[in-house]
Amino acid sequence: MIPLRDNIPYRTFPFVNYSVIAICALVFIAQLIQPPGAPDLIERFGMIPARITHPDEPLVIRDLEVMQTPRGPQMREIMRPAADPAVPPLLTMLTCIFLHGGWMHFLGNMWFLHIFGDNVEDRFGHVGFVLFYLACGVAASLAHYWAGPNSTLPTIGASGAIAGVMGAYMYLYPHARVLTLVPIFVFLQVLMLPAPLFLGVWFLLQLFSGAMTLGAEQAAGVAWWAHIGGFAVGFAVAWLLGQAHRLNPPVAERLPASDRLSGYRLERGPRSGY
Repeated sequence: MIPLRDNIPYRTFPFVNYSVIAICALVFIAQLIQPPGAPDLIERFGMIPARITHPDEPLVIRDLEVMQTPRGPQMREIMRPAADPAVPPLLTMLTCIFLHGGWMHFLGNMWFLHIFGDNVEDRFGHVGFVLFYLACGVAASLAHYWAGPNSTLPTIGASGAIAGVMGAYMYLYPHARVLTLVPIFVFLQVLMLPAPLFLGVWFLLQLFSGAMTLGAEQAAGVAWWAHIGGFAVGFAVAWLLGQAHRLNPPVAERLPASDRLSGYRLERGPRSGY
């Protein structure tokens, strides 16, 4: 499911949310233009659980290299020392949330943050949102570390911190709706879904996938437990602050006149841009 927009406008300009997106974009550009042979930014700033568990031991990681054979180029696995960390290993739990592994990883994360981050910033305030976002990122890193403390695979990405934003959004805007692109077999449907349904389904998918990876120290791919931990912490922090009346008042919902709803299905109006 791909969110296109929600029906909650922002009250104040979300400059913190956009600043986070800009910082991640600059870091991603630095990754793209990194000269060949330079120390890998992912290994230097990404979180490698084994490096945190054994900070005084040299880290050897598995890698792939291309070798020429009579049959043509072939990939082979090699063992090599990892690049030295640029910061103390514990601090990589924070620095890793500004790195990304490719265009789809970067664009997907930034789009979700663009959709949900502005409204959460409204409720937390600018300074509060900075602290909240960073705390969710660290909590996500801790959850991933707990799931595989001896893994030598670098962990990167803002998705754990953004999952915290989504968890907070689920609590803060229980009546919001999200215009969503949903693939159904070979067809694409545009539906207006209740935000708790969209976010709840997303969280259950993370929880199911994370449960399947427990006990696999070298499970590669998606850091499911970072998503789970970030989402849970984000929801809990928003709930606690809401109970303590420490949040800004909610923003009223907005529905464009061109969007006609039938149940939760969006029908195209004559002036709809979707």
